[in-house]
Amino acid sequence: MKFTKMHGLGNDYIYINAITETVDNPEQLAVQMSRQHYGIGADGLILIRQSDVADFMMDMYNADGSRAEMCGNGIRCVAKFVYDNKLTEKTELLIETLSGVKRLFLEVEDKIVKMVTVDMGKPELLSTKIPAISDKEIIKNEKIEIDGEIYHITCVSMGNPHTVLFVEDIREVKLEDIGPKIEKHPMFPKKSNVEFVEVITNNIIRMRVWERGTGITLACGTGACASVVASIMNDYTDRRVDVVLDGGILTVDWNESNDIISMRGPTETVFEGSWGGL
Repeated sequence: MKFTKMHGLGNDYIYINAITETVDNPEQLAVQMSRQHYGIGADGLILIRQSDVADFMMDMYNADGSRAEMCGNGIRCVAKFVYDNKLTEKTELLIETLSGVKRLFLEVEDKIVKMVTVDMGKPELLSTKIPAISDKEIIKNEKIEIDGEIYHITCVSMGNPHTVLFVEDIREVKLEDIGPKIEKHPMFPKKSNVEFVEVITNNIIRMRVWERGTGITLACGTGACASVVASIMNDYTDRRVDVVLDGGILTVDWNESNDIISMRGPTETVFEGSWGGL
């Protein structure tokens, strides 16, 4: 089975052309292939499938085998995969995900995709749609208790749930400790991705992420979008923001006129190979 390992700002996934390759039990395969040391090592598995409503479909699985609705870095690499492998000649694509159809714009140099902008759609702020259990219609700067400590959270869905916390110094955050506790908090029936954000200026934020079903990653596209939305909601930033992640920088723009969020960032192919199983 042929595969390609790719990354967007260090948020790395294993990509398989499931149009030509037969993939049985993708949940188990995601766990096996994503394992560090014993597998290929990645944040998860993404299958490219045919779609009845778009140019292609992104079928995504986290490193623990759970299915994911959407990944901003992952979908940018899907666009690079299908273009670089000559599955399409389009530089504007529609890709189906579990959170809807997304529009992508490819920037090509020497017949290779270098940068991709994704139309991420509109953020969802209603607590019932995130989903999050709360008596508040919108969860903005609300208190949550973890191990006797009080944290203030803002919740946003970008097709998947995100919980954003603002801190003065992101270097002091013990992400590996607090991240999973918020992810699995009873408040979130489908769990939650967790972002810690330090506001640098009104156009720059620093973000670290604990991804639902994966753990600490170098970047998260939907998390970057959710963090910008939360920053604007709390009057910290303007509507166009550079998000500095451990893996690099994403530019996020929340259009005031149509409520649409766009995200621009790089894509890279790491290597190609053949998987024979364990």
